[in-house]
Amino acid sequence: MQKPLTFLVPLAIVAALALPASAQETATADPKTVVATVGETEITIGHMIVAWASLPEQYQNLPDDVLFKGILDQLVQQTALMQQFDGTLPARVDLQIENERRSLVAGEAVNGIMEKPLDEAEVQAAYQADFGSAEQAPEYNASHILVETEEEALALAEELAGGADFAALAREKSTGPSGPNGGQLGWFGDGAMVPEFEAAVKSMDAGAVSAPVKTQFGWHIVKLNETRMQEAPALEEVREQIELQLRQLRAQKVIEEITGLADVDRSAAEGVNPSVIKQITALE
Repeated sequence: MQKPLTFLVPLAIVAALALPASAQETATADPKTVVATVGETEITIGHMIVAWASLPEQYQNLPDDVLFKGILDQLVQQTALMQQFDGTLPARVDLQIENERRSLVAGEAVNGIMEKPLDEAEVQAAYQADFGSAEQAPEYNASHILVETEEEALALAEELAGGADFAALAREKSTGPSGPNGGQLGWFGDGAMVPEFEAAVKSMDAGAVSAPVKTQFGWHIVKLNETRMQEAPALEEVREQIELQLRQLRAQKVIEEITGLADVDRSAAEGVNPSVIKQITALE
């Protein structure tokens, strides 16, 4: 079966890209406003809004005048083609319409569940469960100089022992991407670095410089700048994340409850070969 033809991108939008973009003032939308008619069929601002919302993100951000013309062209073309179609729709089209309606209505039901207000006590409890009792983990701020051979690393260690400036040597000698920044790696926690590097950092005191450390990337001279204990984020920093999680859990619970109460009989599916779902030609 051929993939359904998509009009908007190849016909309307691409053609409209040649049009000059002009500044448009934001207007108040009235979804019932008719912008075109094809025979007796009206095309409204509402139709255009829904068409825009279904576009891939890269097209949604095109200039407003380009989008307006492109979407309207698409809807006019589709309407004209629909009106002249006098054949019998294949079963797959009717079934797809049923599935689309089912999905959209179910989506609205889920949105209604998700949008119900949350109890602040519930948010606080979730925050305490996720962050309040979490053990504080150490974080490290380190710099390094990366070279290819142990001999180079030993020579650097001697220079540093003699009073050379670590950042200056890193800018001059390091082959790693942090070299131009004086070798600074910033803050990182457990698991962020390869094991050999992490072990060296954990064995050092703040301000100390390591002996040469070998990793898969080469030879490192490491300087531990400082350490700190990672603090739990404030509630307001993670509120959006927590509330979304709570809403999703609530929605899942309600979905399971509603499905459990529904009069569902799956017995007709027993014994059906699962491969039948791939036989799209049966709908032609």
